[in-house]
Amino acid sequence: MGSIAEIRAKLEAMEAKSSGKSRNTNTDNTLFQHWNIEEGQTATVRFLPDGDPDNVFFWAERLMIRLPFPGVKGAEDESRGVTVQVPCGEMYGDACPVLTEIRPWFKDPTLEDQAKTYWKKYSYIFQGFVCDNPLNEENPPENPIRRFVINKQIFNLIKDALMDPDMEDIPTDYTAGTDFIIKKTAKGQYADYTTSKWARKERALTEEELAAIDEYGLNDLKDFLPERPSAEHYQVIKEMFEASVDGELYDPERWGNFYKPWGVEVPANAATPGLQKT
Repeated sequence: MGSIAEIRAKLEAMEAKSSGKSRNTNTDNTLFQHWNIEEGQTATVRFLPDGDPDNVFFWAERLMIRLPFPGVKGAEDESRGVTVQVPCGEMYGDACPVLTEIRPWFKDPTLEDQAKTYWKKYSYIFQGFVCDNPLNEENPPENPIRRFVINKQIFNLIKDALMDPDMEDIPTDYTAGTDFIIKKTAKGQYADYTTSKWARKERALTEEELAAIDEYGLNDLKDFLPERPSAEHYQVIKEMFEASVDGELYDPERWGNFYKPWGVEVPANAATPGLQKT
């Protein structure tokens, strides 16, 4: 875990670089679903450091690509569209077969919108406590250290505040840290979180929160990222991407044991990674 100065330095370096150019992803009760709070409500959370001491940040960046399909082959209703999420290779420092293909598309105005459809989507994995919870959770976890999947809109608010020299202490500090208030509003038909903010006052962790950290420990956030694709998986991602662009149906027999839409069952005769389907 880095100091706030280290975080600022690395964020500045990342900004300069950008301007110059699962392991466990299933929903479970450790994941705090802040997007389910009602419009106008707030949830107060306290972010904690990453359990990985080599991570300067207190979050892990996740890059995913969404592949839309017009339907599922063999489904009762093949016209019901689905989307498959696959990991972007750039999350691991690998070449991404999808981004390699679509980068030139942005130079053609007729392909730009389609390129945006397949461009990598950012989200960020955090962990911490839920201090003020407006959700009526039926099955809250025994371990109060929750996981958060933060979208880029909220993340930009977090990042901008970290770059503000008026923030003197890192917000994950146990004694001089700061809570974060997630507020859900609406902009048109979409949820909007731009009024979310850091609390105005510092707050030391309570004895109960400190005891929970001692008892359960901090998670290594990269453990919640999708598993790094093998060469075979990258080949399947490329096949799925090409099929998606061509408007083909999602084929669970070919790809179900690699990547699949939520709720789609994998048939018994589906191809298995590392084995040739006969």
